[in-house]
Amino acid sequence: MSSPLTAAQLDILREQGFVVVPDFLPAAQRDELRALAQAQLEQVIAPVEYEADLAYPGAPASRQAEGGGTVRRLLDAYARDPRFAAWATAPAVAESLQRYFGQAPVLSRAHHNCVMTKHPRFGSLTGWHRDIRYWSFDRQDLVSTWLALGRETAHNGGLWLVPGSHVMDLSAERFDDAQFLREDLPENAALIARAVSPELAPGDVLFFHCRTLHAAGRNQSDQVKLSVVHTYHAADTHPLPNTRSASKPEVPLAPAPR
Repeated sequence: MSSPLTAAQLDILREQGFVVVPDFLPAAQRDELRALAQAQLEQVIAPVEYEADLAYPGAPASRQAEGGGTVRRLLDAYARDPRFAAWATAPAVAESLQRYFGQAPVLSRAHHNCVMTKHPRFGSLTGWHRDIRYWSFDRQDLVSTWLALGRETAHNGGLWLVPGSHVMDLSAERFDDAQFLREDLPENAALIARAVSPELAPGDVLFFHCRTLHAAGRNQSDQVKLSVVHTYHAADTHPLPNTRSASKPEVPLAPAPR
């Protein structure tokens, strides 16, 4: 495991709402997680989420349609295998987030906590949104880690992000009923034009804020793209009772002793 985020990287995360950290996960551990994810995907080990169930643009019309068995996410990565849990609670992740929050971080098992897939042909595109749109916490200050298990580019469905959008106050009228940014509005088109799509090499990690606007296109390659995604908040941030955000027990993280 590499060192925790530097002060300069933390500044970038705070200022633009995301930062890419190269080679955060050593090759041997990255390859082990990739092989594990591929095996569980091939075996369709539950719990999973199917593209057809979300009905995003480009997804199969139903589970009975062509491509209907295409998996979008392998859910609850933390509980799937101790190796996924070890990554989610890795000392370098914990210390990075402790430096960001200024206190002990906590892993949410209710959101993300998955192996995210993007399949050729039947992998859907994801419109512009903020993750916080469907989360319920008493503070909107959460950070996710996106671990690339292979190369990620705009060509194979890599993320697009709008720098600085996490601190923007955007009116409700700029979003549709599902809380996706309305691309038909000129002011939103101008915002989207500022987006960037950072290329990720295997083992790179993207740290990004829950209010950062992001989207992802179709996978135009011939290989499935695999990423491991987890979300964290500070110890003094809490999920609201009786919401999805409070539906699973959380995991406090402790940095490695110095």
